[in-house]
Amino acid sequence: MEMPALAGARLMGGAGGLDRVILRANVMEVPDILPWVKPHELLLTTGYPLRNTPQGLPELVCDLQRHGLAAMGVKLHRYLDALPEQMVAEADRLDLPLLLLPDAIGFDEIINQVLTEVLNRQAGALERSWEVHQALLAIVLDGGGLEEIADRVAATLPASVFVTTPDGRVLADGGEPADLEAWRASACFEETGRFRIEYEQRGVHAHADVPGWHAVVPIVAGRVDHGRIVAFSADRRLDDGDVHVLERAATVAALSVNKQLAVTAVESKYRGDFLRDVLAGRAGGREQVVAHCETLGWQIDRPMVVAVAEVDPDANDLPESGFELRPIQERFSTAWQTVVGRRDRRAPVVGFAREVVALLPVPFGNAEAVVQDVVREVSGDGGGGRRSFSTGVSRVVTGPDELPAAYEQARRAVHVGRQVHGSGAVAHFDALRSFRLISLIRDNDELRGFIRETLRELAATDDEDMADLRHTLKILLDANLNVAEAARTLHFHYNTLRYRISKLERILGPFTTDPELRLDLALALKVLQMRGMERP
Repeated sequence: MEMPALAGARLMGGAGGLDRVILRANVMEVPDILPWVKPHELLLTTGYPLRNTPQGLPELVCDLQRHGLAAMGVKLHRYLDALPEQMVAEADRLDLPLLLLPDAIGFDEIINQVLTEVLNRQAGALERSWEVHQALLAIVLDGGGLEEIADRVAATLPASVFVTTPDGRVLADGGEPADLEAWRASACFEETGRFRIEYEQRGVHAHADVPGWHAVVPIVAGRVDHGRIVAFSADRRLDDGDVHVLERAATVAALSVNKQLAVTAVESKYRGDFLRDVLAGRAGGREQVVAHCETLGWQIDRPMVVAVAEVDPDANDLPESGFELRPIQERFSTAWQTVVGRRDRRAPVVGFAREVVALLPVPFGNAEAVVQDVVREVSGDGGGGRRSFSTGVSRVVTGPDELPAAYEQARRAVHVGRQVHGSGAVAHFDALRSFRLISLIRDNDELRGFIRETLRELAATDDEDMADLRHTLKILLDANLNVAEAARTLHFHYNTLRYRISKLERILGPFTTDPELRLDLALALKVLQMRGMERP
């Protein structure tokens, strides 16, 4: 309304929509204008098409709002003497600006000035994005990476900027530290620091529980999804010009990611080959291994555990985004490297063909807490639709000479843990106990035969009564045949449990007086508990 052509215009209604963006202008010459109306349009009219039916103007306002019209300008005194009150009321209700245009100004002047301003702004936005593209390209050519790209984009917009992986883990950020922390604490991020990409499509967004505006652009190269670049602004609404800048930045970021992937692939192969030799015990003596690890930025002469993580079979993939996803194992390895690297950059993490091996430092010997925290962060609290995985953990070791045995412990733990607890298990080698021995038996028919011969009628897994008796038997064995304690655990009357014991002995034999039978029963229950043994 500050343009010369609109100098004498008056706002009749819809003041709440004065911040609407106009991208084009049109003139209403026919009554059926709706098929020709486009979003973000300024519609000009003398009312000629509706001169005989002015009562239809309020309904027209509603229809134009549904078509995304930005504003409407009307000239009076030629075909319309006044705007109906209902029309003004509808414009106020819908926040659709309704302008009364000066008689002396022609529509051609308005259209010319509007389109000139739009084109000038579009040209400015393109020039700005091109300058940003050139500056970012220079950063990459000079050896810079995602951190430098994020800093430059943050200074250009200005805004807080995050570069993430395809599943939302932050790789780099740029902007004021206080602002970055504030955005990380918003509902757009999980407690683990993962950006919730599953709720954010491409473009500009605003959420009721998140202040300000943010824009999301995918980082894509060769139809491979490499992540997202996200800009946050608390004090201004982000627009298409900001999105253009982010798109330029995403192109350069894809170049940087591909460059880093090429370097990482070579380095990872070298690191992986060396760590494989260490875990196989063929990398040399202790001093030689420690010295070589130092050149790789690793520290392994300290208390640590070996963690082996494997993607669970038949787990669901990430939601389709229209782009091909990087190989699952590659993304899985990257997630572990990112999480562990944030905690300790000197901790080795290497992805093999079917597993990820991490040597996690445990300075205070609290291996369980350390592993739980890492697994929780890698899985992102289950968000994002990422693949579930199982983890095996070795005993604590103090040097490289103990790593081969620890690696075998962790591998055994991950396989047995998945059998016993299912997908997503975290199993520590010391907690496996007799399950370790059972897992060494490869003949499932032999195990099923042992279950049938030992548990007899109780081996029927599809019988609820037998399942109830199996549970009673397990509690009794766990309580060392202490009937009073087992009754309290089962919430049974003492005599009820005595009756059940008699029934169990009729089926199984005198297990209360035969320790060998009790051992067989305990082992049979453990075999039944392991995955794959549900139907003996």
